[in-house]
Amino acid sequence: MAPSSGRPLKPLKQERALRTRSVILDAAAEVFAKEGFASVTLQDVAERAGLTKGALYFHFSNKESLATEIVNIYLARWPPLIKSIEEAGMSPLDTLIEILDRAEEAFRGNVMIQAAARLQIERSLIHADLPTPYTSWVTTLSEVTQRAKDAGELRENVDPQAAARFIVSSFFGMQHVSDVLTGRADQRARYEEMRDLLLEGIRA
Repeated sequence: MAPSSGRPLKPLKQERALRTRSVILDAAAEVFAKEGFASVTLQDVAERAGLTKGALYFHFSNKESLATEIVNIYLARWPPLIKSIEEAGMSPLDTLIEILDRAEEAFRGNVMIQAAARLQIERSLIHADLPTPYTSWVTTLSEVTQRAKDAGELRENVDPQAAARFIVSSFFGMQHVSDVLTGRADQRARYEEMRDLLLEGIRA
């Protein structure tokens, strides 16, 4: 008998599939962030997600496809966040600080971002065409530091592109060291040290 009312079955199946896919990605992020790519199996992900291995295979054929999707989710997060900060009307240097503040907060509290950060470090172990890390950050922060330079907010001898490369290296190194040594328990304190020393060195 055909259903007399309610929503079509196909959209319901699509919604269920999207929810399952999200559960799988969340579970994969948790185990990748904690154990690293090499140590994790698809069975580990399935158990963490509360699914059968067959259900997982319906969405992802291997670990590489999971890792690639997590990195892509991570990369897609930043452009809208940065756009909203730049539209807030702050000075270029304050914009730079706000971007770093918000990024630190995200790295500290979002397991998907933590997993992507670890996967980028372990990219030599992942046989997939992952996007090149860090370059978009360098490009974005170069633009912001150049505006800060033009606005007279940076010391005259500061090169905006060099400053951007240094900031990116410092930020990603800071969060990785905090993760390894304290499980990110001291990340905020280490970030504030980095930020304050950085600003002391470049601010006009």
